[in-house]
Amino acid sequence: MSKTESSEMKSWAIVNISVCNLRQSADYDAGMASQGLLGMPVKILNHDGWYEVETPDEYRAWVQGSAIQQVTKSELDAWNHAPQVVVTSVYGFVYSKPNNKSQTVSDVVASDRFKLLGTKKDFYHVAYPDGRTGYLSKKDGEKVDKWRKHLKQDAQSIIETGKKILGVPYFWGGTSTKGVDCSGFVRTTLLQHDIIIPRDAYQQAKKGMHIEIAPDFGNLIPGDLLFFGTRATAQDPARVVHVGIYMGKKKFIHSLGRVRIASFEAKDKDYDEYDLNRLLWAQRILPYINKENGLNTTDHNNFYR
Repeated sequence: MSKTESSEMKSWAIVNISVCNLRQSADYDAGMASQGLLGMPVKILNHDGWYEVETPDEYRAWVQGSAIQQVTKSELDAWNHAPQVVVTSVYGFVYSKPNNKSQTVSDVVASDRFKLLGTKKDFYHVAYPDGRTGYLSKKDGEKVDKWRKHLKQDAQSIIETGKKILGVPYFWGGTSTKGVDCSGFVRTTLLQHDIIIPRDAYQQAKKGMHIEIAPDFGNLIPGDLLFFGTRATAQDPARVVHVGIYMGKKKFIHSLGRVRIASFEAKDKDYDEYDLNRLLWAQRILPYINKENGLNTTDHNNFYR
């Protein structure tokens, strides 16, 4: 088989660095669209120096080739079906030896995934999509099969995960624990519970059950997504520009400047009048995971199967 024929068959890729930037067009100067995480499968749509790819949440953007490992469908299947380790710490490192004083191979962030080669002492022996190997501390990750068995997907657990990155800076296009925009915060938090949702706030605002918010917020429950923006007029529909996660008791957590907790209660120190004035509606999504298109766990997502 010629090199060209082999290359043409590699219509998939796997993210090969801790966090890769996905841009709006094939240029370093192009705006950020989203990010991909190590071990994430992407489908190659076009190649013109850069690669146009589709992510598991059906988002399309451009990525520089050094950030991904091109694979055939059979190679992707082998990756997906091999024993894997998922990073559960907010941030960490892979080391060249089972010793955290040895040379680092790379950094890692929450939800990165590796192929599991074995264990040694307090470390997992792991492989990258490009074949590099290293050692990840067991305190920073867990075998995916075991992780799924005890993983909680209730609202309180998800909120506690979101609180782990309080203070992390707002980063336009960010979807990792290094930095997040508003919808990226929601996506990053839920992915740590194995839940994939659409990338952008306006897309998230169409999922699950729509809720017109009562004046006293009494019809909301923790875990509901809150949407903010410009209200509809006779001429124009509502425009969603921001999202956060409702915590209960009129509080919510979101990324605005940094990941922070805010309140709709005027007496609270975290009172957020600005967002109260642009609050639109809520969506209840957790009961609809794996029941509605675009809301699924990785084991129900075609990119991971």
